[in-house]
Amino acid sequence: MEVGGLGEVKTESVVCFTEEDPLVLESGATLGPVEVAYESYGTLNPDRSNAVFVCHALTGDAHAAGHHGDSERRGWWDRLIGPGKPIDTERFFVISPNLLGGCRGTTGPSSVNPVTGERYGLEFPMFSVRDLNTVHRRLLEKLEIGRLHAALGGSLGGMQALQWAIDFPQAMERCVAICASAELSAMNIAFSTVAREAIMRDPDFQGGRYHGSGRGPNIGLAVARMMAHITYLSEDSFAHKFGRARRIEGTEPGLGPDFEVEHYLHHQGASFLSRFDALTYLYLTRTMDYFTPFEEEGLDEKLRGNPTEFLAISFSSDWRFAAPHSERIVSELKARQLSARHAEIESPWGHDSFLLDVPEYHEALAQFLQREAS
Repeated sequence: MEVGGLGEVKTESVVCFTEEDPLVLESGATLGPVEVAYESYGTLNPDRSNAVFVCHALTGDAHAAGHHGDSERRGWWDRLIGPGKPIDTERFFVISPNLLGGCRGTTGPSSVNPVTGERYGLEFPMFSVRDLNTVHRRLLEKLEIGRLHAALGGSLGGMQALQWAIDFPQAMERCVAICASAELSAMNIAFSTVAREAIMRDPDFQGGRYHGSGRGPNIGLAVARMMAHITYLSEDSFAHKFGRARRIEGTEPGLGPDFEVEHYLHHQGASFLSRFDALTYLYLTRTMDYFTPFEEEGLDEKLRGNPTEFLAISFSSDWRFAAPHSERIVSELKARQLSARHAEIESPWGHDSFLLDVPEYHEALAQFLQREAS
């Protein structure tokens, strides 16, 4: 099959909850209205059975594939979504929304609170991974889609897909959790803690009321992004890309950026500021910290007879969510007699491998999504 790319696509928006019919969060707090930005690719078949739901990672958004007018700037999962690609838009209708709490078109802490007329800021209620799914289930209702062929995602997206499949056994035929975890380790929580502190200790954070002030926690957010980006790669990938190369060889030592890796991280931090909001970063990282789907009471009964087929994918060089995280997911599911397997993929590129061209990974994903149901 000839592999092609999607052309120009557009982001759409729908109000999923209103002030009269608010979103009720797991905490009991309510939100309304709640607007959701999403993109879709491919064609829904007559019996509406070919829908694949894509859940994005921490800093992703609804724009997963195609382009918005500039064919050189494509969606974050464009390598996997399109005609003849692993998530084949000639077979599947793909839905890719932005998360609750987001800053790319879906209601979040930088949205305006209709009660006060001001942005929510830190008054936005905390929410869980289950709450993310409540919003996206309502989106599917709006699209008149009852059951998914599959839900899948990387990192936070994989955690979201896993929670969805656990809570609603008939919601999907298949679930793919890529580079995901069922419980963040102390080290993972530690990295996120430092990132949040960098943002909140920035003098321009202003208690979360920085919108409209002409200044924001840009230094803190850039530092958070720089540090997080280190954890998304591997030592081998850093060595391969940069080694100890310097921007200008032979210059005198100084405290400013000198090595190529330093310039790269500065670029990552600076470019992040133009597309992401600090409040969203705070909320979504905290949501990940509290995710423990296998620690809930009554789980055995909830999972009994769940027909969903699960696939957990990890990468050999991912030290942020290494193979034991995927193995834990699979062992918990298998212990409850569910269909689950783990695929460990060789890749030198670390956690970010789930975004890249890794042939064995693409093949494993395509086979799982496209084979006949067992």
